[in-house]
Amino acid sequence: MKKIKSTLLAVVGLSLFLQSCVNDLDVVPEGETQLSVEEFYAQPGSYKQALGGVYGNLSLTGTNGAESSNIGGIDAGTSQYGRVLWYLQNLSTDEVIWSYENDPGTREIQRNIWSASNPIIRGMFSRATYQVALVNEYLRQTEPSVLSGRGVTDPQTLNDIELYRKEARVLRALAYYHLMDLFGKAPFVTENDAIGTAGPEYNRQQLFTYIENELNDVLPDLKAARTNEYGRLDKTFANMILAKMYLNAEVYIGQAKNQECMDKCAEIIASGYTLNTNYLNNFKADNHTSPEMIFSLQSNGEVTQNYGPTTVIINGQVGSIEGNGAQFGVGGWGGALRLRKQFVQKFNGSEFNNDSRKTIISGTRDIEITDVANRDQGYILGKFSNISSTGIAGISTTFVETDFPLFRYADVLLMYAEAQIKKDGSANNTSLGYINNLRTRANNGSIASNISLSSLTLDFILDERSRELHWEGHRRQDLIRFNKYTGGSYNWAWKGNGTNGIALSNHLKLYPIPEAALASNRNLTQNIGY
Repeated sequence: MKKIKSTLLAVVGLSLFLQSCVNDLDVVPEGETQLSVEEFYAQPGSYKQALGGVYGNLSLTGTNGAESSNIGGIDAGTSQYGRVLWYLQNLSTDEVIWSYENDPGTREIQRNIWSASNPIIRGMFSRATYQVALVNEYLRQTEPSVLSGRGVTDPQTLNDIELYRKEARVLRALAYYHLMDLFGKAPFVTENDAIGTAGPEYNRQQLFTYIENELNDVLPDLKAARTNEYGRLDKTFANMILAKMYLNAEVYIGQAKNQECMDKCAEIIASGYTLNTNYLNNFKADNHTSPEMIFSLQSNGEVTQNYGPTTVIINGQVGSIEGNGAQFGVGGWGGALRLRKQFVQKFNGSEFNNDSRKTIISGTRDIEITDVANRDQGYILGKFSNISSTGIAGISTTFVETDFPLFRYADVLLMYAEAQIKKDGSANNTSLGYINNLRTRANNGSIASNISLSSLTLDFILDERSRELHWEGHRRQDLIRFNKYTGGSYNWAWKGNGTNGIALSNHLKLYPIPEAALASNRNLTQNIGY
């Protein structure tokens, strides 16, 4: 019920709200009867519905079902927020490979040979800037003077709207965070700019400062951890963005902020989130019930059908040889996704024999992938499922119920340990305890695979992050932070379009600004190397 309630709100809010900011977005929503802006906002609950539209952009691509896209020139498959984020953060790394390279943009992403015309890159840039535009228009429509002009004077309603405005600002900060991480720059526009303003180019330092200040400004007034309704953000969401910014600060602004990262992680750790006792329950159809889920991108097989990350992952997991779709509650796409050898090897050793995170399926398969199109090569994964923790399958065998874990509590423990080691030069017992909590959970309460203090090194952290967080949208960022993404110190299958991997140029740490974005905003400049 939680999904039917919250996602219906998003659908309605998005459908009715988009038309008020068409000029700001340079896109045209699908043709349907719509209310005027003033008619819409005259309805009871309209301000919350409109906020639902802003949240809805994280999961939906349009208002006419899974095949629709409200961004001109891009189809639904290459414009869903979570899916394109997953492609850029995971498909470009050592964790996964996509079989169907005729799908637009995927071949170039997974072989690290992309250009500024890549549709997936354009999809991510467009979807994130679209989110900024949605927030800007929502803030314009909820300005105190505008509310007063509409006769909105009830104190409780005004208080609710003020909270909605702060949540919207955090969602805008998230979009700018993703643009900063992936592209290193973005057109900067706020609600104070006129509709249609192209916006100046902000670099990473400017974006970092803006996001940090914006989040710190709204944090005191956000809901406390786990007190907001499911699908809406709270203080912990904002703190997660800050913690990840601080962890990656040396990449973003050339300045270490490990203590700041530790402080934010400590605040989250004290806020009430806990590890799910069953690791795999974080990735099932009822994962909204997990005490570990800080924020997820919602998915529903009936109300919000979309080709988002979990629909792609769960259908893609189904093996071409195994035909094991029933195991995950889907029909499957016949071996669309497989594992690169270097990820599989992260689980080598007897210590992982009983590790619940090791859902690798090998069977009669060859670990090597010498032909990307051969779906029978390479091991496959069984981490995500469209079946609940109680064994109930999702409504649809294509569009899944499983939410995508954008922010998960386990990541907080790993971030704290990494920042502490970087700050102090070696691990302490607090960090060791956090890491061993993860390993104990992974081994059903057994401490047999726990590690010693001397084993807790940065190299261990990088591998443990992959073991714990694989396919959750973190890997590219992690490899860049550890100087393992570009260069040739660590190669993986098909890195740089080489069967066994080749060195990558440093400019590939950033994606190019899409050609369409450069053409529409003359203030933007292309990243070096493109």
